Parts: sequence; structure tokens; C-alpha cells
Amino acid sequence: MKHSILPTLLLTALACIHGVAHAEKADRAKPMNIEADALRHDELKQTSVFTGRVVMTKGSIILRGARLDVRQDAEGYQYGVVTAEAGKRAFFRQKRDTVPGAPDEFIEGESEVIEYDGKADNVRFITRAELRRYRGAVLSDEITGAVIVYNNLTDVFTVDGQRKPSTSTAGDTPAPGSRVRAVLAPKDPPPGAAAPAAPSSAPALRPSNTLGGGAQ
Repeated sequence: MKHSILPTLLLTALACIHGVAHAEKADRAKPMNIEADALRHDELKQTSVFTGRVVMTKGSIILRGARLDVRQDAEGYQYGVVTAEAGKRAFFRQKRDTVPGAPDEFIEGESEVIEYDGKADNVRFITRAELRRYRGAVLSDEITGAVIVYNNLTDVFTVDGQRKPSTSTAGDTPAPGSRVRAVLAPKDPPPGAAAPAAPSSAPALRPSNTLGGGAQ
């Protein structure tokens, strides 16, 4: 299988990467379940801080990290910020809806900080971010960058390779090692699709003994 490598500073990639799967829309309405070693809750501010081997589940969504800050707004929407241990990355996983008969698909992501916005229904991966898509147990697509935003409602991924200021007149330049990297598998053709037609052969050329091809 041939993969393409796309180095770029800003990539808005893949509104539903292969056009056949979507994030589990039912996850948005599911309750948030959290396990941790310790909890500090502020009823007045409607905030909770979970620390120590934190695991959050919300439908098919799984979030893991060292610390989770959760708040709830007046409308009941939940927001969470997962922070990893020093030198490590927090983890995110979500199942995607697929057509009947197709293999299960999952989105996995890792970064030092993961932000979940329940109202906008998106996930933001910050610092050393990586996002992967699996079809069954097979890795299909992989994207890395400084910041990755995954929108559950639109299935659009926005990836930023991050730039650093430059004193040169040429403007900002990419920070070393901060460019976006993407490996995208080719889209599978629909069942029964005909193979692309082979290009027709070029017409045969006839030799000529004069420069103009004819008498002057």
C-alpha cells in the first residue's frame, strides 16, 4: 500500500477521511464517568479536579492522563482538560460509526494536554500531538503536529505545525522539527467499481525524408 507524506505548516485535513465513517454522535449525550486516585470538588464553581491515574469514559470515548480538570456550565455542558505526567502524553480514543459490514474504525490521539469541549463537541491535542485512525487493528492514517483539533460533529481535523518568530525580513520560519507530518492511506474503491481504463496508445509516427514532412 502506497502512502503519501505531506509536510506542511497548516493542514485542514479530511472531512471524514474516507467518506464512510463518522464519530459516534451518541457519545455527546452520554454521562461522563471518571476514575482517579483523588478528587477535589467545588460545588459552588461546579468544578472538579481528579488526580492520579485518571480514566474518563463517555460513551465510546476514553481519556487517560495524570490529572483531569472538569467543569460544567449553566447549560449542563461539560468541559475537561487532561494533563499527562511529566515527559509522557495523555491518551484519547473514540469509536467511529461505520456502514454495515465495514470493519470497526477508531480514532486515537496522544499529546501532553488534551482539551475536551462538550458544547462544541471537539477535542484539542496540545504539544507533541499525534492522531491515528485504525480500521480494525490496522493503522490507516496518522497525523502529527504541535496542535491538532478534532471536531466530532464535522469529522474535520485541523493540524498546526507551529511557527516561531524570526528577525529576518522573510517573516516567520518553522521551528526545527515542528512541521506537520501526515501518512494517509488511499481511499478504498466502492464495491463493484470498475478499474480505471488503461491510457490509449499514442498514434504511430510515420518517417519522413524531408524537414517539412512534404515537398517544398
